[in-house]
Amino acid sequence: MHTLVIGLGSMGFGAAVSCVRQGIKTTGFDLNPEALKRFEAEGGLAAPSLDTCHEIDCVLIFVVNASQAQSVLFDSSLFDALNPEALVINCVTLAPSTAVDIANRVETQGFRYIDAPVSGGAAKALQGRMSIMASGSRHAMMDAKPVFDAIAEHVFELGDRAGHGSQMKLINQLLAGVHIAAAAEAMNLAASLDMDLHKVIDVISQCAGSSWMFENRAPHIADGDYRPLSSVNIFVKDLGIVTEEASHQQVVTPLSDAALALYREASDAGLGGEDDSAVVKVLAKQSNVTLPGSSQ
Repeated sequence: MHTLVIGLGSMGFGAAVSCVRQGIKTTGFDLNPEALKRFEAEGGLAAPSLDTCHEIDCVLIFVVNASQAQSVLFDSSLFDALNPEALVINCVTLAPSTAVDIANRVETQGFRYIDAPVSGGAAKALQGRMSIMASGSRHAMMDAKPVFDAIAEHVFELGDRAGHGSQMKLINQLLAGVHIAAAAEAMNLAASLDMDLHKVIDVISQCAGSSWMFENRAPHIADGDYRPLSSVNIFVKDLGIVTEEASHQQVVTPLSDAALALYREASDAGLGGEDDSAVVKVLAKQSNVTLPGSSQ
């Protein structure tokens, strides 16, 4: 199976390398030449453009948002590179309605589509241990198994139609975004009390107030290290999808609304490209709190 991975960012790169490690012929495409060089160094094939790709059996899409995914699919020569009935596996976080629309357009072209948003972070992606929330036809899911086995620790099969995977990712991102904001708030309060932030992490990680996001992101704050693994702007996008979808369903989401406002404020302050835990800087500034690595 010749697999093409489009988007060699933190998650896409990990997925592409995991495929190579499992002996799957894998081509990577990214607009960043450095990402292509890095992938070649791991044994992958680098495509300078989609025009150079041929006889692809499976394409994994790891771009940033719905607009980029639609552009890759419908404004490029990608379909010319695919074999008949090739698999199109879209791993981008999308509104469920958008996932359904994209699936219909892809299937009209004679290809098979799997709605497959992912979770787990860059480290798990590089280990081939992501979680995939997938929905698509039984036949497509069966044919995708070698690729899913290479890149994922957990594959949740959520139905035979596109949209169900994106619905589950919507719930995941609601919780993830709120948990990061809550972790930032807690760490900011701890810093204001002159507590040892690493000790806070050690204790809370063993107590009922912990969460996966607290355990993963709080160390970034304690270390003053905001190099992006998942950026502030990702949650501006994802919580925007959550709140818009909830609004369409006439469902109130007060915690998501508050968290989204914090991410947007951080982005407007020039922090959009930093790690999502950098929302703590907004809270610290408003609280006159000095964080590790800060001169405030």
